Amino acid sequence: MRIAVYSGSFNPLHRGHEAIMEYLVGDRLFDRVYLVVSPQSPFKDESNVASAQARFDAAVEAVRRHPHLNVVVDDIELGMEPPHYTIRTLDALKLREPCNSFTLVTGADQLYDFRRWKDYGRILLEYGLLVFPRSGYDAEELREDLLRENPAFRIDLAAAPLVDVSSTEIRDALASGRDMSEYLM
Repeated sequence: MRIAVYSGSFNPLHRGHEAIMEYLVGDRLFDRVYLVVSPQSPFKDESNVASAQARFDAAVEAVRRHPHLNVVVDDIELGMEPPHYTIRTLDALKLREPCNSFTLVTGADQLYDFRRWKDYGRILLEYGLLVFPRSGYDAEELREDLLRENPAFRIDLAAAPLVDVSSTEIRDALASGRDMSEYLM
């Protein structure tokens, strides 16, 4: 099976994440999506992030409300020792399911700093990326820059519309007392 690995904090899971998941399973682009709730990003101060278990439980509940998505909320990182490097997660998935092929899903904002990721070259060669547009980032230019380093890198750009909503904006609005239920998945 072709599996899209969509990893992140998902604090909270929102309509933008839902739109990406719909795109991933639409027209059978992937057979399934693994939504991987990351306990701690090596690049973020997550002192204001809900616990990993709470975010995982919230993701399970949100996905349950959308059975058409063919998404599995995967707890693989919850049982892994930190640091939570994406390459370790992808390797663990491949070890667990050797017959499946895995592709990492990310936004163009992550592609901007992708060289900082542990073993980024292995990710791009062995698993590949599907990159979604993000406001303020030229995904094509970022892709071309990485391909100049190694033309064998597998980096595909999603022909998806820009969904301009972020978890940070939602958390800030909720903290100020605004009702953000229309944005939540």
